[in-house]
Amino acid sequence: GLTALQKFLLQLAAAVAFTVLLRNYGYLTPSLYIPFFNVELAIPWVVYMIFAAFVMVATVNAVNLTDGIDGLATGVTIPVALFYVAVSAWFNRSDLTVVSAALAGGLSAFLIYNFHPAKVFMGDTGSLFLGGAVCGLAFALDIPLVLILVGLVYLVETLSDIIQVVYFKLTHGKRIFKMAPIHHHFEMCGWSEEKIFTVFVGITCLMCVAAWFGVQGRYAP
Repeated sequence: GLTALQKFLLQLAAAVAFTVLLRNYGYLTPSLYIPFFNVELAIPWVVYMIFAAFVMVATVNAVNLTDGIDGLATGVTIPVALFYVAVSAWFNRSDLTVVSAALAGGLSAFLIYNFHPAKVFMGDTGSLFLGGAVCGLAFALDIPLVLILVGLVYLVETLSDIIQVVYFKLTHGKRIFKMAPIHHHFEMCGWSEEKIFTVFVGITCLMCVAAWFGVQGRYAP
């Protein structure tokens, strides 16, 4: 029963509170690590906190958009969680290793019932949580830009929706995609839900492997 503005404000408040907690407990540094280049871009704390809140809200909603067909958000997030398991272990962060492993394990069990044809659905409560977990772990590990890689599917889903809406309004009714977000476009092109699931999860697996090599220089083991 909440309006879009109310949802946004609540998500923003949660993101700000989480970011403040991360900073107070020493998880954050006011710098952005650039994957593959092994360099850090120092920025003011205020700018960083605004950036963090924006990215968190955007990621939460991006994962929510991805949850449009049976098992998709679940399947795409499993390799992302496994990526965090590997990275947190590499960084000697046993606390985050446990959290990431629990996330991966829970999603794997849930996928048994969520895969097409789904017997159980996660709904907004589940998908919004997944978005928070995916983004929260990236910031807790102090590698937020890695979301561009591991979250490529989430990003494309969101961009396809934005592009569709903007183009529709500018052209007074014309569409670029048959339907948005983009997984629905592929559905209308004749792809089965199983094929969309396999392709999107496969892409995420490849991007997670690339991200793994991208953060190898972040800390010495």
